[in-house]
Amino acid sequence: MDETIETIATQLARLQRMRDRTAAQLAVVTKNRFEVGAFRLLFQLNCAGPMRSGALAAAVDSDASTVSRQVAQLVEREFVVRQADPEDGRATVLVVTDKGRDMVAEMRRHRAASLGRVLADWDPEKRTEFAGLLRRFVDDYEHLKPAMLAAMRSEWGTKPSDMESDS
Repeated sequence: MDETIETIATQLARLQRMRDRTAAQLAVVTKNRFEVGAFRLLFQLNCAGPMRSGALAAAVDSDASTVSRQVAQLVEREFVVRQADPEDGRATVLVVTDKGRDMVAEMRRHRAASLGRVLADWDPEKRTEFAGLLRRFVDDYEHLKPAMLAAMRSEWGTKPSDMESDS
């Protein structure tokens, strides 16, 4: 295997482990009042605007039951409300409240401060270069993910229905 690719894979796995541990630590800090994953939904709704729960699940590449549980937490904390869908009054859409927008802004401030500490000693040019390379990597991964999953399914003999979520 290409040594550079192996280094990237190792560092991505290391980053994921740190993020998982951080999520567990945040659960302790917040006294398990909500799942950290619920914030991903709040950010998505804040960026994309009101949508139905099923569309939200698809947008974040998650299953409906997980999204339903996490949305309930957001609604309970008044970060999100359910409103009648203007296109179909029988359905509801999820809408971020002012309190939810304030929480998103606060989380973005915390995230920016944390990243600022990590990148504080980097030259501005290196920060810009890293941002561009990371954006390209994520965009390429997102674009190629369906083909990568299809190849794995083929190799392992699974069907899409065998996988709970392709996230």
